[in-house]
Amino acid sequence: MFKKFMLAGLLACGLMNRGHAAGPVPDSSLAVKKTTDFKVTGEGTAPQWAAAQWFNITVQKGPNQTAPGKQFPTRAKILYSEKGMYFLFDCVDQKLTSTIMEDFGALFKEDVVEVFLWPDTSLPIYLEYEVSPLNYELAILVPNIKGRAQGWKPWHYTDRNRVQHETSAQGGQKKSMASVEGWKAEFFIPFALMNPIANAAPKPGEKWRGNFYRIDYDGEPAYYSWQKTGGSFHEFNKFGTLVFE
Repeated sequence: MFKKFMLAGLLACGLMNRGHAAGPVPDSSLAVKKTTDFKVTGEGTAPQWAAAQWFNITVQKGPNQTAPGKQFPTRAKILYSEKGMYFLFDCVDQKLTSTIMEDFGALFKEDVVEVFLWPDTSLPIYLEYEVSPLNYELAILVPNIKGRAQGWKPWHYTDRNRVQHETSAQGGQKKSMASVEGWKAEFFIPFALMNPIANAAPKPGEKWRGNFYRIDYDGEPAYYSWQKTGGSFHEFNKFGTLVFE
């Protein structure tokens, strides 16, 4: 009932390990292994990550592009615990095109990685989370009504439901417009942030929909995705399937 009430209200208002190739481009399903909780550092060095497999995020055509932009190797990993989901992006790069120095800014206009999670496919509402190389974040719930998408910020964003996020630069400094060899983003999204579309750990065998993206602005923008869309990252019916083990 609360989900229906929320919908009515809304209607009314990652890099290779420097030289190591990732696995083949995945199909539309991705197995997500369970883990104990750990601290994110932006480096992806926690031993728990050894249980997760890398998957590639590859270039696609972006909005109004006639051809995909230049591709840098990018891969990602996922885990989940009783409290939330862990993500690790590893991005080859040459320059940190990142000048926005605030959370909840228009981070997608510069270098960024993004996660879209759609736990309850009976409702056209999903979570969008973005983080920049300089570790600024954007977290919104997106109601997508017949292609009209609108992001809503968390009302109460506290230690109970706040995303833990850290980034790091490789081969250069983590600063605006720095020359680098790559950058990493590591973050933990608590299930509490997704309330009411999800507020508890999925059961083994449960399936969610989702997609994973990167945008890079070295010269012409390059748009990356796990599951390809027609240009807009908000084509949620083209999301892949996450299977929780």
